[in-house]
Amino acid sequence: MGTIDSKLATDPGVAPVQAGSAALRELVAAIAAGTAARERGEADAREAIKLVRAARLGLFRVPTSEGGAGATLPQLFELVLDLAEADSNIPHILRNHFAFVEKALRARHLPQYQRWTALVRDGGLFGLGASELGTQNIGDGDGNTRLEPAGNGYRLSGVKYYSTGNLYFDHIIVNAKAPDGRFAGVRVAVRQPGVDVRDDWDGIGQRQTASGTTVFTDVEVAAGDVLVLADDVKLPHQATFAQLYLTTIIAGVLRRVAKDAVELVQRRERNYYHAVAPRPVDDPLLQETVGELQSAAFVAEAAVLNAAAVLGDAFDSAIAGRPDEGLFVEAALRSAKAKVVIDPLALQGATKLFDVGGASAARQVAQLDRHWRNIRTIASHNPGLYKARVVGNHALNGVPLPTAAFF
Repeated sequence: MGTIDSKLATDPGVAPVQAGSAALRELVAAIAAGTAARERGEADAREAIKLVRAARLGLFRVPTSEGGAGATLPQLFELVLDLAEADSNIPHILRNHFAFVEKALRARHLPQYQRWTALVRDGGLFGLGASELGTQNIGDGDGNTRLEPAGNGYRLSGVKYYSTGNLYFDHIIVNAKAPDGRFAGVRVAVRQPGVDVRDDWDGIGQRQTASGTTVFTDVEVAAGDVLVLADDVKLPHQATFAQLYLTTIIAGVLRRVAKDAVELVQRRERNYYHAVAPRPVDDPLLQETVGELQSAAFVAEAAVLNAAAVLGDAFDSAIAGRPDEGLFVEAALRSAKAKVVIDPLALQGATKLFDVGGASAARQVAQLDRHWRNIRTIASHNPGLYKARVVGNHALNGVPLPTAAFF
């Protein structure tokens, strides 16, 4: 899967890879090298996640004073772009872990997060158990997963879906209803008795993300691993990070589409008898299409990094103890605008790729259909038409943006 330094691959005490470092570039290259085998079903994401663990990438945003890489938020989103270009499954798998770390950075005064962050510093990766298929109003935080008293702790039971990444992780933060009716975040270990992470995701894209079902059956939970959500740290528009993260993955896939288009045309030796030029690389129609794809990838990347910069400033204000609500609103607005434009732009780009590749581009061995399938699957996580309506209503009538999940 590429050439990763042997020390990086074997020494758990090695320092986390730094933003912009040669080691980070090697990691991304190694992940990219295994993409084809994973797409053919000859390998799965476990090997790539092993590389992620060896590089201690889970500590990318943790301050250097606490043993992390100390990356800024924009640097994290640059990493997401690079990983998505290499294999969009891998950053998608890591999304819930990075979202957990972002919360932990602002909640380190709470004893639960102190305990959980120590697990991250030890190399642990965190997943999420939030969505339930039976929930009527998606994203309202309700659900049927329950905590029941048991001795000095609790027992957890319930079923969660869209459990992206849990199959590859060590810990899961589960949303559950406590005995008093309040909702809580609960930490459980992936491999403890009663936790069943099922690899039953059957989506048309993002096939390696294991975004299927997690079943909790009478799982033992320590009292110190329960945090009532009312006592948790709250920030304006807390879902912005997770939503912008998905759009950034799509922007990274579009970057790969643009590069694939260049490679396709450069490799082509034949052209149609009625084409404008005999050589594909000299054909102005193909040149124009490649230019459009290059431009689309540039604009998509610029949009997500622009939103990430504002979100980074907002998070910095929260870490300093003075959350700037105006920055959080602006970050949410820019993230929504980016999605509304980037989703259809990327889908169109993934289709145009076949215009420059000729009939051979449709062969299974090329695996170029994965780009459209992956973009379509990620974009469906939160339909852009709802975002567009909210942005329009905000512009026309000053209606505030939604503050709950999925915006």
